[in-house]
Amino acid sequence: MTWVEKHRPKKFSEIKGQEEAVNKIKSFLESSNLRTFTRINKKALILHGPPGTGKTTIAHVTALETNSEIFELNASDIRNKDKLQEILKPAMQQQSLIKGKKIILIDEVDGISTTEKGGLQELLGLINESDCPIIITANDIWNKKLSPLRKISEIIELKEINYNIIKNVMIDVLRKERLFVSNDVIAEIAVKAKGDLRAALNDLQTVSKLKECSKLKFDERNKKIDIFHALRTIFKTKPTNDLLNLFDSVDMPIDEIMLWIEENIPTEYSKEELAKAYDALSRTDVFKGRIHKQQYWRFLVYENIFLSYGISAAKKEPKLGFTSYKKPTRILKIWMHNQKTINKKSIAQKYAKLVHIGQKRAMNEFPVISQIIKSSPKVQIELKLDENELAYLNQVD
Repeated sequence: MTWVEKHRPKKFSEIKGQEEAVNKIKSFLESSNLRTFTRINKKALILHGPPGTGKTTIAHVTALETNSEIFELNASDIRNKDKLQEILKPAMQQQSLIKGKKIILIDEVDGISTTEKGGLQELLGLINESDCPIIITANDIWNKKLSPLRKISEIIELKEINYNIIKNVMIDVLRKERLFVSNDVIAEIAVKAKGDLRAALNDLQTVSKLKECSKLKFDERNKKIDIFHALRTIFKTKPTNDLLNLFDSVDMPIDEIMLWIEENIPTEYSKEELAKAYDALSRTDVFKGRIHKQQYWRFLVYENIFLSYGISAAKKEPKLGFTSYKKPTRILKIWMHNQKTINKKSIAQKYAKLVHIGQKRAMNEFPVISQIIKSSPKVQIELKLDENELAYLNQVD
């Protein structure tokens, strides 16, 4: 048996490094009907956070603490409507054969498909119909496709576990196993795990079997982080050199990261600090322009410096307490603008191809071109305009 399973906590009090999340879960349980897990209109409980932070463990401990049977499914096994109907629906309808209550655990909901025969829509329907408490885990619950799921769920974040806590847990496990590993090796494993307790315990179990492990080198976990984690790091901590590579771990284009930072700076900084933060952001934009215009890729280092360290250094002291970060409104405005012009662009593209001119010229001369097309059904047929394009033309003066 792996040490992760063998030494998995059995009580809330045994869970280390996630006290805030555990308290929220206890509060949720106390104010909820355990049978339906409903509190106001919240139908499920979502535990989200990086790998190895205890999401699945907390779900199992919740079952133990409430004397419930737990039925565990991985979302990758129930990706579409047919699988959900075949596996999840009967599990929700059947009463527990062992205990009085049952909890359904859906692990890694990120794997649910939004396109494969209605996977996500079917899951939402089953959650609304279920008489069983539903606990869901996810690495990235802020994925756009999971928005409907967030609306009906209580969301609890699990954070990366502190290095010292990981180290203490490892020492405790070694004591129970009556084994010895040098303190230097334990410390290195704890640091390189980057908040992933499961990974640290797996590494520890491996080295415990070796006769000589003092010369071993452990690779750092290459972990992706979400934009909310990155913003908290920039805004809530003091500037360090570690910030310079922060956005390498965020799976998002740098242009979109800039919009997130621009939107949320005012929530964290005072008036004096705002000026410095926006100055750093503007310098980021300047270097971005130079990179694209002159192909000077060596300027990327300055772009990262101003966007991370520069903005973090603009504050005198980090603002205490929780801050809710908002999605950039400019992204929505850009999207709405693109929706308005998408038909114009497609008509111009078709016209330019038909009369052998450049698309840029067709866009510039569109007021004239649109009148020509509107006045001639024959031209409309020749351009093969669809319903949306024809509707757009009728709106153009």
